[in-house]
Amino acid sequence: MIGTPLSSTAVKVLMLGSGELGKEVTIALQRFGVEVIAVDRYADAPAHQVAHHAEVIDMTDAEQVRAVIDKHKPHYVLPEIEAIATDALEDVERDGIAEVIPSAKAVSATLDRERIRRLADEELGLPTSPYLFAGSLDEMRRAATSIGFPCVVKPVMSSSGKGQSVLRGPDDVDAAWEAARTGARVNNDRVIVEGFVDFDYEITLLTVRAVDPATGKLTTYFCDPIGHRQVAGDYVESWQPQPMSQIAYGTARSVAARIATAMGDGETTGRGVFGVELFVKGDEVYFSEVSPRPHDTGLVTLATQRLSEFELHARAVLGLPVDTRAVSPGASAVIYGRHDAEAIKFAGVAQALADPSVDLRLFGKPESFAKRRMGVAVAIAPTTDVARQKASRAAELVQPLLADADEPSAPPTVAQDTVGVTRPPQPGPRPPMPPRGGPMGPGPMGGRPPMGRPGPGRPGPAGPAGPRPMAPPPPGAPGTPGPPQRPGPPV
Repeated sequence: MIGTPLSSTAVKVLMLGSGELGKEVTIALQRFGVEVIAVDRYADAPAHQVAHHAEVIDMTDAEQVRAVIDKHKPHYVLPEIEAIATDALEDVERDGIAEVIPSAKAVSATLDRERIRRLADEELGLPTSPYLFAGSLDEMRRAATSIGFPCVVKPVMSSSGKGQSVLRGPDDVDAAWEAARTGARVNNDRVIVEGFVDFDYEITLLTVRAVDPATGKLTTYFCDPIGHRQVAGDYVESWQPQPMSQIAYGTARSVAARIATAMGDGETTGRGVFGVELFVKGDEVYFSEVSPRPHDTGLVTLATQRLSEFELHARAVLGLPVDTRAVSPGASAVIYGRHDAEAIKFAGVAQALADPSVDLRLFGKPESFAKRRMGVAVAIAPTTDVARQKASRAAELVQPLLADADEPSAPPTVAQDTVGVTRPPQPGPRPPMPPRGGPMGPGPMGGRPPMGRPGPGRPGPAGPAGPRPMAPPPPGAPGTPGPPQRPGPPV
């Protein structure tokens, strides 16, 4: 049952993180009459502007997190960012104060790349890139030598490209170590060194764990796969659907179902939307990361689906039926701030919206940075190629200006120079590859070392291990032995 906001019957949700994704989730919850408390580290964050209550705290401070939860006594706590005192959430869940969505376990595991990688590889047997962990500069140097160059270094406690570096050779190690130590969301001197995956493209497979009204049990649903392009680990455009072979799509669903189900107890906890990031090489699929919440690349679903990822998340949290059907191919393109300033303004909005198949979201962030995401353009079209062109053009037409600037007399005619957006052609569908003993194949591909964890997973010289077989799906998360003709139905 859902009560009335600001009354004794209200269902309360406390959002830890109030950016653009949290703002859309807040709006989706309020449409069901839910009372929302938006919490962030700075005042007037996007979700603050639409929530019933706004709080500013240091979300990495366990005492402050517990205090704001005790103050508002929410039914549900929704972490919408990574930099949170997860030990406080574990205490809240254990003490029965509120339900953490999807679970305190999921929030803790996905903040820590070491925990989630070991879960995916060692416990679930999911295919991953080769990797090692390091806790010092010397250990990182040995790990990079063992993995081989080029490789990628990421802080274990970070996300969205923060503190991430690509190492082309031994001379890059020192700078990468310093970038990882200083650029992470959370102070931590531990990194993951990953081998390059020679992938054709990467996708986000939005995976929804929600109650099936026919059975009353948690079931896994999928949205159409989302293709995306990143710069420095941060997305700049996405499109849906991403073409992929039926074998690859079936494997992607199986991987996503396993990791999403592992984020809960398989019974009642673990509800919500999961952004599962995957690398795809032909028919082969490799797990990259998972976010236990709506994903930034999923902003495209504001245009492409009957229910956006934010509406799906709200429904899943409340135990309501979900519908992952797509209504049109579409695309999104990021609008960057271009200025380091407070209270910027935007010109060109009317010109961008002159195309009736285009929509905009200006997030309302009180402070802009040159490469801060301040808005997004979304578009639909008969094909994703056309939708990408429309979204890109609309993002170019929106011009962030300083507060005292005059409106330009003519709309822009060039792409956003602050991010160097040059949009490559979209990868097309690949013909099926010959079966090689299962969806993933039994051996290395393309002459590269097999995927998997080198040695025991700790820093030091160790040869890469061969790929492990796909583990059977856990109870409550059926596998996908025969991928369907289109994404969407529950499994």
